[in-house]
Amino acid sequence: MHASRRGIGFTLIELVVLITLLGMLAAFAVPKFVSLELTARTAMVESLGQSVRSSAALAHGLWLAHGGPATVPMEGNVVTIEHGYPLTDDIAKAMHDHPGFDYDGAGRFRKIGAPAPDNCSVVYTGSTAAGDTPEVAVDISGC
Repeated sequence: MHASRRGIGFTLIELVVLITLLGMLAAFAVPKFVSLELTARTAMVESLGQSVRSSAALAHGLWLAHGGPATVPMEGNVVTIEHGYPLTDDIAKAMHDHPGFDYDGAGRFRKIGAPAPDNCSVVYTGSTAAGDTPEVAVDISGC
């Protein structure tokens, strides 16, 4: 009795073809995933920029509703107001949360894990004079 030479498994040619196909799929898939990561980081930074603008506007509304005090309560914090808007270093107190970002205490939120966090950020600058609105700069050049 002879046992069959053909056993269970793949031949060398089948393995080479499989590895070649997997390599070709990876060549197309990796750039797509990298592009998705960039798009996600950019969207998060732009979204945080809108959140900062909304928080400043909400603080301004509270300031007006309370008759123009020096501070307003927001998110369980006391936010210092100048010219009707939060001070530059108090904007994070006016916001509920900012996950995925590092706040420097001086108005700049940097995206954690970005290739160039200083250029993947949101910068809030409080109002500098009565009647002026604060500035929110969104930089996505380093995302």
